[in-house]
Amino acid sequence: MSFSSVIWQTILFFLTFWLGCYLIARDASRLQLWLAGLGMLAFSAGVVSLLLGTFAPSAQMALALYRLQRLFVLLPALFWLGAMIWLIPNRVAWEERYGRQQQLLGLSMACILAYGLVISVIIIPGRQTIPAWVGTFIALDLFIFGLVITQLDASDKGEAWLYHFLRAFDYSFFAALIFGGQIVLVMRYSFGLNFPLVLLLLASVAASVLIQTFSDLVQGWLDRIAFFNAPQLRQARAAQRAEDSAAQRLDATLDLLDVPPAEFERLTRRALSQMGNLPKLASSPLTRLPVVSQRLAQNGQPDGTLIRASELKTVLTESITKLQPRDEGEFGTTDAWRHYNALYFPYVVGLRPYSRRAFHNEDYQDVLAWFRSQVPERTLYNWQTAAACLVARDLRERSRHLAP
Repeated sequence: MSFSSVIWQTILFFLTFWLGCYLIARDASRLQLWLAGLGMLAFSAGVVSLLLGTFAPSAQMALALYRLQRLFVLLPALFWLGAMIWLIPNRVAWEERYGRQQQLLGLSMACILAYGLVISVIIIPGRQTIPAWVGTFIALDLFIFGLVITQLDASDKGEAWLYHFLRAFDYSFFAALIFGGQIVLVMRYSFGLNFPLVLLLLASVAASVLIQTFSDLVQGWLDRIAFFNAPQLRQARAAQRAEDSAAQRLDATLDLLDVPPAEFERLTRRALSQMGNLPKLASSPLTRLPVVSQRLAQNGQPDGTLIRASELKTVLTESITKLQPRDEGEFGTTDAWRHYNALYFPYVVGLRPYSRRAFHNEDYQDVLAWFRSQVPERTLYNWQTAAACLVARDLRERSRHLAP
């Protein structure tokens, strides 16, 4: 394999490995992002197998790596198909979540089909290198598919995606260029191509991508070591990182009072589910509601992403409290209580009624017993969806009165 081919394969490895890590890092709690990311990582492992197999010190190692390469280039299509199936549980759910993004569905499926077509070229028995045109086609196909999944995920959350995407790519690219470029220069002008240096190059690129893509997690670990005796400083730095991340994802151009009611209800439902996680709530477009801005002005607080998230949490709690039946105590089990119970106890109090491992305050044992014995999990979900519509209506009405 020529020097230029090694550089090209390394670029292809960087692109696919970074995309896989980025998709997972966007939201590690979402299965569809894991499936799409693992597809990218599987193909990047195939590129690694090809490169290392070419310079393997023994024929047995080379044969084993070439066999792994064929396996790794088959896995992405399966992972991506699983991601699309997860994204589209049924037609109604798709139209509700991505009704204005139908072209993205067709584009993502086209990427999967195109990848399937070129697989046959890559795994032809006896072929030991990926042709340049095939590598270029795959790189473009992977990049487009990564963009589609990123945009679908951002659209589902009401977030902006471009700035966060570009920042993550730029940081990883230049870090990999700085550290991997030094090894490339050593190979080009000194030691030539050999197994240890190729392995070192790939490891350097992978480490650069991991450190930059998961920088918040890495910095959190390092802060625990560096500031082990300064918890307030650790919290302040974590809050700053969360605010920076949320600011990149926030879609400030979205006119919340002009979006369709169904879209506003979906955004409200997601914001309710994030009330226990302030950094995630900070990226919600609902933080830009006029009612939140009014609260900030009334309290004399500085405008900030996390501060707006905190105020949004208070506003949501107020809307939930309005669902509580009047003059009937603090807890009831009649139909009049179902919407209040469905939102207040899981989201405001933080109860997880169907988790046996979660720790709960003894004051809520009666509430937990009622949920577990009288309310199936699917019923609770339906109640929460209906209650979220009422909260969304209240938020829109309060904000419309304040809008200019």
